[in-house]
Amino acid sequence: MRHGQTEWNRVERFRGRADLALDETGRRQAEAAALRLKGEQVAAIYSSPLKRALQTAEPIAKQLKLAVQPLEGLIDIDFGSWQGLSSEEATGQDSQLFQMWLERPHLVHFPKGERLEIVRQRVLGAVDELAARHKDQTVILVSHTVVCRVLMCAMLGLDDSHFWQVRQDVNAINIFELRDGAPLVMLVNDTCHLKNLAAG
Repeated sequence: MRHGQTEWNRVERFRGRADLALDETGRRQAEAAALRLKGEQVAAIYSSPLKRALQTAEPIAKQLKLAVQPLEGLIDIDFGSWQGLSSEEATGQDSQLFQMWLERPHLVHFPKGERLEIVRQRVLGAVDELAARHKDQTVILVSHTVVCRVLMCAMLGLDDSHFWQVRQDVNAINIFELRDGAPLVMLVNDTCHLKNLAAG
C-alpha cells in the first residue's frame, strides 16, 4: 500500500528521500486503513524506513498485533536535486527533462538522483526475499507512489514506460497473490476505506 497524505503530497512536490511526517489527514487515513485491515491473517508488516510510511504502517501493525519492520528495499526514489521542487520549479530548472518525466519516465535519470530501473531492481529484490521468507503467508508492504507504480508494472508484466498508466492514490491498497511463482492481480488502487473521511 501507499502511505497517507503529507503536506508535500497535498501541494505536489517531489518528495523522494525527504523524511516527511503524515499531516492530520494522513494520520486519519492510516487509522482508516488499520480498520479496513482489521482481522486479516497477516504474518508481517514491512515499511519503507521513511517517516511517512512508518507512520502509516504503525496503526495497522497495532491493529494486527505485529511490529513494523523497516525495509530499505521499499524506500522512495532518490529525486536528487529535484527533491522538494514543485512541478513549476522543476520545469524552470529543466523543462525538457520534466516533459520527458511526463511522457517517457523510463528514460529519466534525475540529476544527482536515480532512475526508475534502479527503483525496480531494489523493490523486486526485496519482494523476492520476502516471498522466500514468507512462503504461503500474507505480508503488508507500505511504501511510496513511485515504488508502488514500478512494482505494479513489474507484477503486471509491463516495463517502466507504463509508469503513468498505473494509478496510485494516497493510502491506496493493492493486493497480489503469488501462484506457482507468478503474480495474480487481486485488487488495485483501493481507497474505499477513505470514503467517509472529510477532506483535509
